[in-house]
This record gives sequence, structure tokens and C-alpha cells, in this order.
Amino acid sequence: MFPRKIFNAKSAATTRRQLKHSQIFHFTFVALIALAGLFVGLGIESPAYATSAQFVGLGTAGSYSVVAATAVTNTGASVLSQNLGLTDSASSSLTGFPPGLVQGTIYHGNSANQAEADTTKAYLAAANQSGPTSEPADLGGQTLDAGIYSTPSGAFSLTGTLTLDGQGNPNGVFIFQMASTLTTASASQIVLINSANPCNIFWQLGSSATLGTGSKLQGTVLAYTSITATTGASVNGRLLAENGAVTLDDNLITNPTCLLSTTSTSSTTLGSTSTTTSASSSTSTSTSVIPIGAPNTGGGGSSKGLNIIYFGFAMAALGGAFLTSMVLLRRSRLSAVSKEIRH
Repeated sequence: MFPRKIFNAKSAATTRRQLKHSQIFHFTFVALIALAGLFVGLGIESPAYATSAQFVGLGTAGSYSVVAATAVTNTGASVLSQNLGLTDSASSSLTGFPPGLVQGTIYHGNSANQAEADTTKAYLAAANQSGPTSEPADLGGQTLDAGIYSTPSGAFSLTGTLTLDGQGNPNGVFIFQMASTLTTASASQIVLINSANPCNIFWQLGSSATLGTGSKLQGTVLAYTSITATTGASVNGRLLAENGAVTLDDNLITNPTCLLSTTSTSSTTLGSTSTTTSASSSTSTSTSVIPIGAPNTGGGGSSKGLNIIYFGFAMAALGGAFLTSMVLLRRSRLSAVSKEIRH
């Protein structure tokens, strides 16, 4: 006959105690993993993306290098590649041409009214776009994608180099909103890469702009009051002052080259465009046209979508931890039963 199993109450109690402790350990383990996953998923700062910007139509002001309401004053051999418009009809309000050169036409008095009216419309169109991304007051040293940008101080400055990245989309729109001023330091510059389009860059100012000596600006300045370009400053775009004066000093204001399409990574600096074609690309197109723009273009949206993805990963971690716990508990139970049978 088989030997009769002898029940050991002390051993059974010990086994049950071990199983209970194992369950507590496993549930604590899965809870810690779940909490860690949730904190990681919800706490990670997803990359900051600027709110999409809509193209700002300039109307007739788009054919002007300079528009002003009260005065245009020039010193030295400034060159304007497009028209000059001044709504003040007083002859003394326009000085310095020559020696300044306007390659387009000078419109003075009532003949400049439409350009001034379109400047106001463009200013409001840029100012009324909502959802800007907050940036430090000094834009120098940054690389920004297309979108809407502002600063808590209400005033932007530029020291050194600001890089604007079109990410291969020539329709990407950059809007910089300022409650007060824009000030660029001497020798500062803006560099455009990856098809960033100078025709789609807008600087909307609640008061005035001052461009530093030898600085290089890209895009259209829409100032509520005045604009001052100091000695040797150059602009690949326009200087449009809604209610005040524009002061020039040996400046170059060129008609921006507007990109239609590109199949390569390009870098644009004021006065020249260089394009490097990749090995998989054979052509690159850069055409001077009227700005076309496109609605709702830019770096695109907020970071909520990415936060949802991270939350999904956290929930997946929770599910995985739960399944792992169940497997471990199953093994613990089987081990406990096996020990009871052996005893």
C-alpha cells in the first residue's frame, strides 16, 4: 500500500503566509510600474510646435518697398527695388531722393492712399491671428519652424543669427507679433533654410522698429507707427509703416524671391539664394512670383496629440505590468500547491 500522507498544519500555514506575502509583493510591484508609466506618459514635455499661421495678404502694398504715413527721410545711397508710397502730400515730408534711388515709382499724397489702406488691413490680419507660441525676447541663436510667435515682454530683439526653417514647405508662414517694438542689433541676420519663404515672413509691431547697423532682415515689417533703418541695414522684403515715418540711411531694400516649390534643402541669405541638391533629387525650382501663401500652414498644432500618444504608452505599460503580475501570481500558486503536495 502507498504510504499515507501526513497533514502538517504548521507547514500549510507557512505556505499560505508565503502566498499572501507573494501576492502583496506582486500587487505592489504592478502598482509601482503603473504609476511610473503614468507619470512618465503625462509628465514628458512633448516638443513645442508653433500654432499654424495664415498667409497675410498685402494687396497693393505688396508692390512697395516702403510705405509711410507722415514722412520718408533718406540719407546716403539707399536703393529701393520697388515702389515708394507716402500719403502725406507735403513736399517736405519726402527727402533724400536723390541720392536715394527708387527703382519703381514714387507715389505721393492721395495716390498712395490705397497702399496705406492695404497696409492697415495687412497689419490687422497679422495682429488678429491667435495662439502664438511664447519665445524669449531675444530671438538670436534660435531655429524656428513656421508658425505664430510672441514674447511676454511684447518686444522682440535680435542679436546674432535667427534661423527660420521651412521644413521643405515654401507655403509655411512665419508671423512675429509684438505689442511694442522690434530692435535688431548691429550685424544681426536672419537665415532661411529648407524652403523657408521670405514672402511669407511678417513682423507685426504695436509701435516701431529699429534695424541695427549692417543688420539683415527677412520679410515684411508691418509697424503701427514708425520704422528706422540705420546705416547699411538691408531688408529682403518691405518696410510698411501704418501711421508714422520711415527713416533710411544707405539701405538696400530688395524685392524678395518667393519660392514656389523645391526638391532640396536650401539656405537663403539676404541678396543671394544658394541651393544644394541631394543625391536623390535632380532639380530645384526657385521662382520670383507674387506671394501665394496658403491657409493654415506652419509648424502645426499643439502638443496635445503627442501627449495622448505618451498616455497610450503609459496605459500599455499598465496592461503589461498587470499581465506580468498575473503570470507571477499563477506561478506562485502552482509553487505553493506543489509544496503542499510534497509535504
